[in-house]
Amino acid sequence: MSASIRPEAQAQTRAMSPADVYAVAEVEKSSYQFPWSIGIFRDCLLAGYYSQVLEVSGVVSGYSIMSVAGTEAHLLNICVHPSCQRLGYGRQLLNSVLLRADELGVEQVFLEVRPSNDIAIALYESVGFKLVGTHLSYYQAVDGRQDAVIYAVSISSIH
Repeated sequence: MSASIRPEAQAQTRAMSPADVYAVAEVEKSSYQFPWSIGIFRDCLLAGYYSQVLEVSGVVSGYSIMSVAGTEAHLLNICVHPSCQRLGYGRQLLNSVLLRADELGVEQVFLEVRPSNDIAIALYESVGFKLVGTHLSYYQAVDGRQDAVIYAVSISSIH
């Protein structure tokens, strides 16, 4: 991953393929203290979850994974490599996810986020996500477990 990626770099989203899981896992490891395994990413693809990658100048630099069941969707994971954060790529990924949810007839999208992740929360709230609850002891943490806050957005509210 190049630390010299600039905002004007060419970025695109596309469907994640099995060949991408190693690069995606590297983005995950660089971003989280308790990363998902390669097996989890493979399982998401096998389950048919809407999985996409973000390529910046041809390099896998982010990804998102969303499960859909009827009119509800769950954004399971969205991540941008640290060298590409704060450049609008997370918003690009999120917008792509929400567009796909709309195309699939989803009415509401849910997600969990660490309450300490102020940057992600600001992004979610900026597109209309609202706090709807808490999952106690949801995330692994250095000193045991950490709660997650649950956010939801109605697709009709973001049109």
